[in-house]
Amino acid sequence: MSVLRQHAEVQFASELEALQHADQGRKPAQWKLSPQAVVQYLMGGKLSNGVEISPKYIGSRRLIEIAVATLTTDRALLLYGLPGTAKSWVSEHLAAAISGDSTLLVQGTAGTGEEAIRYGWNYARLLASGPVPEALVETPVMRAMRLGKIVRLEELTRIGSDVQDSLITILSEKTLPVPELNTEVQAIAGFNLIATANNRDKGVNELSSALKRRFNTVILPLPATLEEEMDIVEQRVHSFGKSMELPVEKPIAEDIKRVVTIFRELRQGLTLDGKSKIKSPSGSLSTAEAISVMNSGLALAHHFGDGQLTASDIASGILGAVVKDPVQDKLVWQEYLETVLKQRDGWKDIYRACRDQQA
Repeated sequence: MSVLRQHAEVQFASELEALQHADQGRKPAQWKLSPQAVVQYLMGGKLSNGVEISPKYIGSRRLIEIAVATLTTDRALLLYGLPGTAKSWVSEHLAAAISGDSTLLVQGTAGTGEEAIRYGWNYARLLASGPVPEALVETPVMRAMRLGKIVRLEELTRIGSDVQDSLITILSEKTLPVPELNTEVQAIAGFNLIATANNRDKGVNELSSALKRRFNTVILPLPATLEEEMDIVEQRVHSFGKSMELPVEKPIAEDIKRVVTIFRELRQGLTLDGKSKIKSPSGSLSTAEAISVMNSGLALAHHFGDGQLTASDIASGILGAVVKDPVQDKLVWQEYLETVLKQRDGWKDIYRACRDQQA
């Protein structure tokens, strides 16, 4: 039975194995790869034995080097940026390359409590036997400390401030006290934490100064150029098509270029040629949403068309991504359609499809 989405260490097991065989660098305690090999796994390239490593992150190599270097120290790593800048993607691949295990994960939400970070209790066992070690329920954080692995904490700023601060002792003392058992769990070498956060969601809780000092922050930017963003979208779309068994019947680079262009122009409030200012909608229109639009379009073309991706297949996805506020965003989108898309040579099909979807 095939799973919908394999963990990074499973999906790219052959690449990780090839890197381990070729790796001549010094590995920190409990690391599967040296820091240089981890960066190569993320950035891609060809090994000395001819094995090709696919790029997992398209962007600044220096940012990934800083992130990996941070994880060799006693400071935790905070990947910070706008939604859709590959924070979770990078954190998963870092954990896979360093620990060989990306599954030690805490998903932050407004309802996340201390027991999700520190430890919990099996209440049936607790009532029967009292606070004994067998009644303790380990969290991914506790397990990572005990095993010397990387633990991931997604959407740190979605968690309440009082719960966030439960990390301070763990990150500064590398110890997790369990007062009910009069004991503690001490982290062994190799343990560290990668957190992700963004500042665009509603309900964001700012980190306290004390907690900020425990992190080294790396800001992941939006793709710098149209070509860079297109490469990211194309790579992820082809990966999705392969896993979902959606055959791509024709080259889709031009369709990707049009979706990414629309998103970049609306995001920046300026046409790519710099000649016309335009209004921006309320949504972030991230690279992740461009990937989603293309994936949805491919699914429509495959299941409800002839397999050929058309403008109408991607128009509904674009509309759903742009119009988050049914009043303000709709006006922004209508203005963009009439003043930019309608006037652009070779874009009449996407203009008509988007206009028809809106009708």
